[in-house]
Amino acid sequence: MSGENQQVDASSTPDPGPGPQSGPAVPPGAAVPAVSAERASRAGRLAAPALYLAAAGAAFAYVGAVDPNEPGHYPVCPLLRLTGVLCPGCGGLRSAHAFAHGDLAAAFGSNALAVVGYFVFAGFMALWLVRAYRGGPAPRIVLRPAHAWAVGAVVLVFAVVRNLSFGTALAP
Repeated sequence: MSGENQQVDASSTPDPGPGPQSGPAVPPGAAVPAVSAERASRAGRLAAPALYLAAAGAAFAYVGAVDPNEPGHYPVCPLLRLTGVLCPGCGGLRSAHAFAHGDLAAAFGSNALAVVGYFVFAGFMALWLVRAYRGGPAPRIVLRPAHAWAVGAVVLVFAVVRNLSFGTALAP
């Protein structure tokens, strides 16, 4: 009887008995449902942008809680202390504090370039989260040399103008 086909009655299969069952049995060699694997991979893809957002949120929460307008909480800009010249970042903490409290006008008044940077960061993070959710690659910022020079020129002009007498509106 070893080489013959045998008919097996389904009622003769042993009953697994009572016990926890995790759902329908998956026959050997069958594919595992893709839903759980897709969720796990999506969570893995979302981990990096979520960590960056958590770090930025924690930084804004700290600056929002500890007022940089009160002396002694943060170090003074070394360039400002040594030379009296405002660097492009001067007023950035006051700007972040005002931004965290929803005062956009005060944030722009402290450092307009920093506020533009907050919005650029927010747009980049939104793009990264959407791409990570959909399974696409992380966005990359690739600046051509001309664009890098343009960004540097904008920062330099901002730094120079805020130190001149007619640019006091850009000074913190």
